Amino acid sequence: MRETEPEAGKRPLGVGMVGYAFMGAAHSQGWRTVGRVFDLPVEPVLSAVCGRDGGAVRAAADRLGWAAAETDWRALIARDDVDIVDICTPGDSHAEIAVAALEAGKHVLCEKPLANNVEEAEAMAEAAALARARGQVAMVGFNYRRVPALALARRMVAEGRLGALRHVRLTYLQDWLVDPEFPLTWRLLKERAGSGALGDLGAHIVDLAQYLAGEQVAGVSALTETFVRERPLVGDADDGTGASGGLTVAGGAAGGPAGGARLGAVTVDDAAVFTGRFPSGALASFEATRFATGRKNALRLELNGSAGSLAFDLERLNELSFHDHTEPAASAGFRRILVTEPDHPYLEAWWPPGHGLGYEHTFVHQARDLLHAIATGAEVEPSFADGLSVQRVLAAVEESAAKNSVYTQIPA
Repeated sequence: MRETEPEAGKRPLGVGMVGYAFMGAAHSQGWRTVGRVFDLPVEPVLSAVCGRDGGAVRAAADRLGWAAAETDWRALIARDDVDIVDICTPGDSHAEIAVAALEAGKHVLCEKPLANNVEEAEAMAEAAALARARGQVAMVGFNYRRVPALALARRMVAEGRLGALRHVRLTYLQDWLVDPEFPLTWRLLKERAGSGALGDLGAHIVDLAQYLAGEQVAGVSALTETFVRERPLVGDADDGTGASGGLTVAGGAAGGPAGGARLGAVTVDDAAVFTGRFPSGALASFEATRFATGRKNALRLELNGSAGSLAFDLERLNELSFHDHTEPAASAGFRRILVTEPDHPYLEAWWPPGHGLGYEHTFVHQARDLLHAIATGAEVEPSFADGLSVQRVLAAVEESAAKNSVYTQIPA
């Protein structure tokens, strides 16, 4: 069903989305649902979706609830019924689309990582700052900030419940590239994706580390590795506007193509491991890989402070583990917080206590926060400046790894 009519009495804001694969479907879910759950100051309208294949994008518009389809992102930006441009394409097109949309007077939501390199991210952040002066909003899609348990963790850190932070420990593990016959999709090409597991997964955990700690990483020491350096070429690598998004490919018991295909070079990392330091003196460790056999989407983190600790596991995303070190040792220990109470972040609009949420709800919360920022003029988080900060960490990781793990400082 298409979402074309705004709620009576509320100012409509038309959304135009570029890309309709995995992330496009997730963002569509958020836009379709947000106005039915939260009391919003404005009403989002799913005006148009854009992709290169006319037939496929029209089918996606029908399936995902968009009123119209375009095959040129420039035409989408030029539409009078598009106020927000939502970018769900591979990283090599983020800067061009985002800057053009901002210069055209549109608000922008851009998937992570913000860009493929620091120079592009700097240009995007500069365009966002100029647009901000005109009343526009530009947000990066780090959706895990919108997990209620992680938003609660940030609140507890800010309230001093952990005391002075000592350690921030994060891992993001997947296994979808373990099969060496998995084909060479766009996610494995540096010119399209910017980097591999580092940008795809590492960007998320770097952003979470900085969000939860409330400060930016000051320097890193890193190792990266590409375990499978050539993969089969099967047609055109998916560009992020089609159905697979490069995460799954039909055919073969393990999802790979039949033998005998020509091979192409993998030009990104398969895994990245790095340590970091915060200006406060807290230490951080990060691991991002798409080769952790048996791990499908395992994002885990732990924060240790002088007065307590917090731990989170995405596979149990309605739970937060908390240790209060100020309690008597005889009764102290980690306890489970079930993050489903109405006074927990985002939960005031959802179900009764004990009724959990899922991955898709993070995109509903993301849409909510963006719409509130547009309507009220509030500062948006994560901003393009936040995305640039993450991009600088990713660049420092690559530089450190290229120099045999030399500690590399990150510009403030």
